[in-house]
Amino acid sequence: MAMSRDTARKALGAIRIGYGAAGLVAPELLLHGLGVATTTSQPATYPFRMFGIRTVLIGADLWLLRGPELRRATKLAVLIHGCDTLSAAVTTIRGDLPRAKGIVATAISAGNTVLAITAARS
Repeated sequence: MAMSRDTARKALGAIRIGYGAAGLVAPELLLHGLGVATTTSQPATYPFRMFGIRTVLIGADLWLLRGPELRRATKLAVLIHGCDTLSAAVTTIRGDLPRAKGIVATAISAGNTVLAITAARS
């Protein structure tokens, strides 16, 4: 059975809010999940915190907006998550992440892209 647009939108919003909040309050956990040694890479927490708030806000948009604003937000989600997936794949191919962790990150981003496409379909 196919997932509805509303279900995909709400799931993507929840994922964004969860990961964004984690980026704000516990970036070390996310970095550890990527295989980054947080004891030697403390500056790496900054972008997680910076993008954490962005991610929380765009997740909230998927739950709170209505009408044309919601349609715009769901269409932008495809671009955002498509770029995230491409970035994860390139990072993995370049060897900037351990291969297994990079594959997981790419798969998670691809799953979010599928949710975004599902939420944005007409």
